[in-house]
Amino acid sequence: MKYGELGSTGIEASRVALGVMRLQSKSTTQACEIVRTALDGGINFFDTADIYTHGESSRRLGQALRDLKIDRSSIYLQTKFGIFKDPNDKSIQRYDFSKAHLLEALDDELKNLQTDYVDFALLHRPDTLVELDQLADAFNELGGSGKVRHFGVSNMNPMQVELLQSALDQKLEVNQLQFGLGHTGMVKQELHVNMEDPASVDHDGGLISYSRLRHMTIQAWSPFQHGMFEGPIVDSPKFPELNAELQRVADAHATNKSAVAVAWILRHPARMQVLLGSMTPSRLTQMMASADVELDAQEWYDLYFSAGNDLP
Repeated sequence: MKYGELGSTGIEASRVALGVMRLQSKSTTQACEIVRTALDGGINFFDTADIYTHGESSRRLGQALRDLKIDRSSIYLQTKFGIFKDPNDKSIQRYDFSKAHLLEALDDELKNLQTDYVDFALLHRPDTLVELDQLADAFNELGGSGKVRHFGVSNMNPMQVELLQSALDQKLEVNQLQFGLGHTGMVKQELHVNMEDPASVDHDGGLISYSRLRHMTIQAWSPFQHGMFEGPIVDSPKFPELNAELQRVADAHATNKSAVAVAWILRHPARMQVLLGSMTPSRLTQMMASADVELDAQEWYDLYFSAGNDLP
């Protein structure tokens, strides 16, 4: 396993982490097996959110860590908050960065995870109605109490980050964004500068360059998905050229296609962290093998081309 600093925190976290959005579907025994597999593979960072199945995924993670008797100081826990659900039908009603909501949501997550602090708390989606003074008060209280050690955001563009950061005493250290061979928009725009083709459209505000300038770690979620949740790219008949190239590179490195797909993300000098979401121990082991794969620049570009991308 490779490790790297998250943001400018000094924390050396595993370059691949385990996201537990789907952990709620597993039994207590299965949850323990999944978490144990991740730990045995060198993962020391776990990501969840308060809205993942109404907190059940966090509860399963917390219980698994308790059942496995894991030393809390040996791992890093991250949660996301800031989305309000109807307490009755659990439908999403709004994004909510109000102080009252954030404090209540974080306390609920600490109970779910059976811990008295999280290492990172991320604002899950941008709230256009954010009151900056309320947000600052919430962060000061959470940080000052020791309940949250570091903060970040998820699914936000550079100007949204800059706006929030202008009001905060705490540095926003990470930004969780969808990225992978099936979702390459952040790279396309960087390469198609000053062009008029569709790939040149800037949907993200130069997120990769911005994150590198601000020493902000990008956490890549759904690294195997294309579209939002339209299905995985590995072994999909929709992507024959990509899978052929994944296999060619995998053979050259004596590994598997999933490991190569993750290694493609890790190869970028932005020093991203990849969030794995598999709840199958054998698949998780395959993905974690990416830590041993070192792609050269041409292999990286060849994989990028095989995913349907080009250079101007």
